[in-house]
Amino acid sequence: MIQDRGARGNAEVHPAPPAALELLQDVHLGLAPPRRSPARLAVLSGHYLYYHYGCDGLDDRGWGCGYRTLQTLCSWPEGQAAGVPGLNAVQAALEDMGDKPPRFRGSLSWIGCVEACLCLEHFGGPQGRLCHVPRGAGLHSELERLYSHFAGGGGPVMVGGDADAQAKALLGVCVGPGTEAYVLILDPHYWGALKKPRELQAAGWVGWQEVTTAFDPTSFYNLCLTSCNSEKQ
Repeated sequence: MIQDRGARGNAEVHPAPPAALELLQDVHLGLAPPRRSPARLAVLSGHYLYYHYGCDGLDDRGWGCGYRTLQTLCSWPEGQAAGVPGLNAVQAALEDMGDKPPRFRGSLSWIGCVEACLCLEHFGGPQGRLCHVPRGAGLHSELERLYSHFAGGGGPVMVGGDADAQAKALLGVCVGPGTEAYVLILDPHYWGALKKPRELQAAGWVGWQEVTTAFDPTSFYNLCLTSCNSEKQ
């Protein structure tokens, strides 16, 4: 099974976060398009919560970015915490369904898009569809797929790879003119008490990034694309 893992954090010492932090909704709102006159731009529909390192009081720096991104996916499309599993629940589910070995729960092991898709189905969240992007292609080959996904009402997309192992969420895509292309990235590696969305945007925790610099062309990538679960409608 192809797996992508969240990147290890740095060794800096930070104060512990509060036991529980207030989660912000739709932190990308208010961002200007990456170009004044983009050829085509599409952003996710619905609402989501921004899950990040330590948001529940658990210090998951260095291993939890995949779990946090999965939680963001689970909070869509209502933008509510109801039904979003905790990290222990995710690990227990993966162990119980046989995807992970015994004693996986309680570990500091990473997860990626493959595990995210399994958990979305297990917990009855939005539908997840897995897409593998071969090494060397980066994300350029999937721009049309991503544009169609967001333009068609799709939700956040989890992305992770091997050489580029930092799990993150994609919230939108901007294509053109010419060969220019941008993706709207939500980074779960933020640590500490949440700032206002505008401050998070200014610091780059959510924002538009050019595809050629945002992704490693030598890395493979997995994508987990979310769409509404018809059984919940």
